[in-house]
Amino acid sequence: MIGTLAPISTTVEGRARLRVTPARVLLSEWTKFRSLRSSLYTVLVAVTLMVGIGALFTAITVNQPGGLEPGRSAVSTSLTGSFFAQLAIGVLGVLLITGEYSTGMIRSSLTVVPRRLPMLFGKVAVFAGVVFPTMLIASVTAFFIGQAILRGHGLGASLAAPEALPSVVGAALYVTVAGMISLALGALLRNTAAAITTFVAVFFVIPPLTQLLPTSWTEHFVHYLPSSIGDVLTGGISTSANALAPWTGFAVLCGYAAVLIGFAAWRLRRGDA
Repeated sequence: MIGTLAPISTTVEGRARLRVTPARVLLSEWTKFRSLRSSLYTVLVAVTLMVGIGALFTAITVNQPGGLEPGRSAVSTSLTGSFFAQLAIGVLGVLLITGEYSTGMIRSSLTVVPRRLPMLFGKVAVFAGVVFPTMLIASVTAFFIGQAILRGHGLGASLAAPEALPSVVGAALYVTVAGMISLALGALLRNTAAAITTFVAVFFVIPPLTQLLPTSWTEHFVHYLPSSIGDVLTGGISTSANALAPWTGFAVLCGYAAVLIGFAAWRLRRGDA
């Protein structure tokens, strides 16, 4: 009797050790994320763009005869780099999932995590957990550098100003959620070129094209564009009567991300790898 129970006990213990848990999936996705040099390089590029472009744009703007541009505040001017950083973070989000499809590693990932969805949600959690604090540090740095430049011309703002801290945090949140949208596009389209092209079109191409349309048309939808929401979140002064409040806009942006992640999860669950 004892001889027959021992192998069964060993088998049960072995299955317990091999059981897929959320913590193990997160650890697996974190290991994949940090093991790729491209992930680190892309994050560093995003930080450089956030801080560097913000300082450069601030220095150029403050030395122009007209000073700050209409619709821009001292805070939003220093955070201009966030709109360039989102491109790097968007590429990172796409590559995080399409890289596995292009190399065929996705089959191994889904073999280890047969329920599939924990793998996708694990990627989203690791991505957000890395990008948000990194972009928050970059946003704070960009703010202080920008205000130091502006203060020399009597235009600087303090972090204690009512719009400063929400805008600094809003810039980091905007870039993070934009990256989550790109990750969802990568999971949905499963092709690097197609996902990046779609991301660039939505965030960078469509907004300028709307300026060619009659105002009577654009005033009904332009404030729902991700770029318009990002402008408000980073402290931009909107002249539109229909502009969304910052946190209302952020909720809409999160809604976009949630819907796309939902579609990506549906395709991952129903389709082949």
